[in-house]
Amino acid sequence: MSDSYDYIIVGAGSAGCVLADRLSASGEHSVLLLEKGGSDKHIFVQMPTALSYPMNMERFTWQFHAEPDKHIDGRALHCPRGKVLGGGSSINGMVYVRGHANDIDQWETEGAKGWNYQQCLPYYKRAETWIGGGDDYRGGDGPLSTNNGNDMKLNPLYNAFIKAGVDAGYPETKDYNGEQQEGFGPMHMTVKKGVRWSTSNAYLKPALKRPNLTLITGVHSRKLILDGKRATGIEYDHKGKTHTVTAATEVILSAGSVGSPQLLQLSGIGPKHILEKAGVELIHELPGVGENLQDHLEVYYQARCKQPITLNSKLDWFSMGLIGVEWILRKTGLGATNHFESCGFIRSRAGLKAPNIQYHFLPAAMRYDGNAAFDGHGYQVHVGPNKPTSRGHIHIQSNDPYAHPEIVFNYISTEEDKQDWRDTVRLTREILEQPSLAPYHEKEIQPGAAVQTDEEIDAWVRQNVESAYHPSCTCKMGAADDPMAVLDSDCRVRGIDALRVVDSSIFPTITNGNLNAPTIMVAEKAADIILGNAPLPSENAPVWIHPDYENSQR
Repeated sequence: MSDSYDYIIVGAGSAGCVLADRLSASGEHSVLLLEKGGSDKHIFVQMPTALSYPMNMERFTWQFHAEPDKHIDGRALHCPRGKVLGGGSSINGMVYVRGHANDIDQWETEGAKGWNYQQCLPYYKRAETWIGGGDDYRGGDGPLSTNNGNDMKLNPLYNAFIKAGVDAGYPETKDYNGEQQEGFGPMHMTVKKGVRWSTSNAYLKPALKRPNLTLITGVHSRKLILDGKRATGIEYDHKGKTHTVTAATEVILSAGSVGSPQLLQLSGIGPKHILEKAGVELIHELPGVGENLQDHLEVYYQARCKQPITLNSKLDWFSMGLIGVEWILRKTGLGATNHFESCGFIRSRAGLKAPNIQYHFLPAAMRYDGNAAFDGHGYQVHVGPNKPTSRGHIHIQSNDPYAHPEIVFNYISTEEDKQDWRDTVRLTREILEQPSLAPYHEKEIQPGAAVQTDEEIDAWVRQNVESAYHPSCTCKMGAADDPMAVLDSDCRVRGIDALRVVDSSIFPTITNGNLNAPTIMVAEKAADIILGNAPLPSENAPVWIHPDYENSQR
């Protein structure tokens, strides 16, 4: 250990592990990576089917909860964040979704110059080794392994769901991460040879062999060290003692959509009234720090299955034991998948250029904790609108670095979001009642046939939505004339030298899909920016848009 490094990275999560690898690769720079959590060497982390466990274990997660939300009947939703090597990529559902090209183009429209889809696509490709090999859209030799689990071979319901989408008039897509997101098709996951392929496995572990990369775990970062308007280091607690370490070149916050704005605010950077209320001296006023909070909500739309073919028969201890033994010995079978092997992306109404609703199909009816939702056999889709217009915030409430911040989402607080949910419920019901699912579909369990009117749908949604665990956008990139932009297009904190943020908090707007893939891409692109490398050449890959999207919903 040293008292000074060229780069200090706070957070060994989806972005931090990527940065640690890329910034140390040349051997020219000394890099310090600080992480609150510890080792990810645990069967519940590495075994894909065990995904529901680490999300609920304090050993691996910050157990945050949002404030009671009046828009969802006062419910306070769980908001766990990664606290382990690999961060969110070690506790998430391993779903790999880049988002629609329009989502990334929207970032540039919002003021993040240089971040359009064609400029970001080469960084998606650089990160990835797709099981089908590289092409115009997919990477063939990157650290992050992606595939389709068991290729839908272990259950006929996967293909039946895809066919039901086609029955309903939607297109089929062979690769939603390629030219065409819109439609129904196989779903992709970050798994390699049956093992969760987190950024810890993919990037950090190989990089730790380098002498110029230092990792310290069990670290609680207290605040940034500032010399006037320049970041010079970090103050942190480790093993009962408080330490300071300096950065000769830059400090980079990769503490996530909760941790990064919290650390900025604790350091005196943020909205003046929030810092004053919390008893923190204002060093630099940036009103956007912690604002613009966005998340995805989802419901579990469940149906009873006529045939005894679902995973509900595998939830007893004996069956789970057999699955575990096969995985331990061979890394194959039901233990080697997240079970989300087919999916769909649709538009909820005419006039939308890109999908705003996402489906994860699961050949079981269960809760997120892995327990059965009812006796017998069933299946479900995790579904929700992915382009919310509601916005929330993250605010520290005191100057105590150990105190959890106030997290307010304001879920479903706009009329557009309410209508999107009504459309989602009705469109989902229609899809699940198509002929291709008829041999399996016995009846709808939830929301249930009695839920029909706008008012009934609204009430059911308020009571049943859960977070998809995608909080983001709280330190957004933006144009110089945007008073709420925290970062410029090079991820630099406005008004503070030698300080950047690189994680999902920098998104100007949330993408239509799970956030791990775009977060990794952001870190890949930011690494070149930080190092002063020429950006990878922009691509010119076609993007499929429904030819009559202005007039047709499908």
